[in-house]
Amino acid sequence: MLTGFRIAFIGGDARQIEVIQHCSDLDASILLFGFENLKNEFTGAIKKDITPNSFENVDAIVLPVTGIQEDGKVDSCFTNKELILTEEHFAKANKNVIVFTGIANQCLKNYCSITDKKLVELMNLNEVAISNSIPTAEGAILMAIQNTDFTIHSSSVFVLGLGRVGVTLARTLKALGAKVYLVARKPEDLARAEEMGLTPVHISKMPEYLIHADIVYNTIPALVLDASCLVKLPPHALIIDLASKPGGTDFRYAEKRGIKSILAPGLPGIVAPKTAGKIIANALARLLSEHKHQLGGEN
Repeated sequence: MLTGFRIAFIGGDARQIEVIQHCSDLDASILLFGFENLKNEFTGAIKKDITPNSFENVDAIVLPVTGIQEDGKVDSCFTNKELILTEEHFAKANKNVIVFTGIANQCLKNYCSITDKKLVELMNLNEVAISNSIPTAEGAILMAIQNTDFTIHSSSVFVLGLGRVGVTLARTLKALGAKVYLVARKPEDLARAEEMGLTPVHISKMPEYLIHADIVYNTIPALVLDASCLVKLPPHALIIDLASKPGGTDFRYAEKRGIKSILAPGLPGIVAPKTAGKIIANALARLLSEHKHQLGGEN
């Protein structure tokens, strides 16, 4: 239980609702910033505007999965007001506060480093990232179905990267009957691809294989689908880039060639916000309980 624990939620999307509900069910005291238009009412939750002293008495600050922008702005689907966080907000926060976010840019990292606040990036945790790969894979497959006129079954599908999303996506595509090419650089990843029954392709050899591609999924957060690769793709090929912005595709050249390419980060929050929210909520509750215990507040 989180009885007596004070949590400030700042902005977010539908995923955040599940997280708030879970923490409320665990008896935490909830402060909501940027939720004026939210119709759901959580027992005991208080909606407030951000001031320099808003976080003096909270034990945790929970930001959206996307964190904050480089200018400190926080996105929220539930307010028309602009939410801006500054270094001052963190400097005046409770010295033992933990800041939770999905991902952190340099701005947020600087705020926490300069003010000596602990920062936790939930999307870096295996328990979150592996579970999150399931709605990501489902959403990626849905996008392929919506944007092609052929079946995934019997298609040649390339998955770039064998990280947590790549593994789940490649396995699911293979189960649907696709011929899956796994593109990677590390020998151990290529060996794993072969063990999974996929066709391993070293990234240096990728261009010569892409002439066979029907669908290409990229999970690598670096420019890997450049002009030298895109020129090899057949005109009907579809690219779905799942990497964080700006993705790993030369979208300008893809458009010039008439190849449909879609940047699609953050799919869990779009296609399965309830499930994605529960994944985050479970991890957050565990971490908050540990923090509460460390502070000597165990009931």
